[in-house]
Amino acid sequence: MEFEEVTGLFGHPAWRLLRADNAPLVLTFCGAVFVDENERGVAEAVLVSRLDDQLYDLNERDLGPFPRPASEYLTEWTNNGWLRKYYPPGEGEPHFDATSALEKAVAWVRAPPARSFISTESRLGTIVDLLRQMAFGTETDPQARIDELSRERDEIDAQIARLRAGELEVLSPVALLDRYQQVEGMALDLLRDFREVEANLRELDRRFRQDVATAEGGNGELLASFLMDCEMIAESDQGQSFQAFFDYLLPPRRQEEPMKLLTQVNQLPQLDGNTNNNLLKVPLAWLQLPEVPRTRSVSSPSSCRGS
Repeated sequence: MEFEEVTGLFGHPAWRLLRADNAPLVLTFCGAVFVDENERGVAEAVLVSRLDDQLYDLNERDLGPFPRPASEYLTEWTNNGWLRKYYPPGEGEPHFDATSALEKAVAWVRAPPARSFISTESRLGTIVDLLRQMAFGTETDPQARIDELSRERDEIDAQIARLRAGELEVLSPVALLDRYQQVEGMALDLLRDFREVEANLRELDRRFRQDVATAEGGNGELLASFLMDCEMIAESDQGQSFQAFFDYLLPPRRQEEPMKLLTQVNQLPQLDGNTNNNLLKVPLAWLQLPEVPRTRSVSSPSSCRGS
């Protein structure tokens, strides 16, 4: 990382949030609503009511002072780029959502404290599985692929034989917690990444509309430039990766499977006291996020919008 890169971050909304006087209020309140509870698109009245309660509690405990109304704090946080205020289609009441800058700041604040348990074994297994997928997925020798599949078949046959012989191996509570923490971290990281992609698409749409409003004469060149930007996003590594994600979730069976598995895992007695019920909202949040535009289907500015 270069010196200029670091100094350039001073103006980033996430950096400004960490240095703000009311950073503890923003991070604890918005972190609880939009990160811990995985809420998206919270109505203004609901958010104001919740913030009013928190401000009252903090002032009662002499942790303030926080003299302003809750609505003024929300306006300030929106202007600073920590919240997004918008009107859902067909609704007259504004809604709020977290920005990627807010989530970055929350993630950084939560990283430094020491944890009582840090998953390691499951992550090593994930690394090995990914390496195996890359090596096997790029193998062009048919016999090499047959040999690898035969090895996997032999391992499965050996497991079946052990089960028939009465040898049943189950994950220990430590191994379960190890894997649960990894799932939780990856699921929340995925939501943060989606919000950032969503913000990028929305910024592209905003710039296009601004250029159209200030342009003189025909808008043909602007539209062509916009569609080219859409195509670049769709064909980028990030765009293709996220499109593949949504393609994977397209069948209803695959949409239902993560929720069923999470519900089942959260009820495991071995994880008692170490589960996060808010994690059950994550699969629903995945489906609510905007699809990265397909290059072949881009026909109008609205097809490249992030909201």
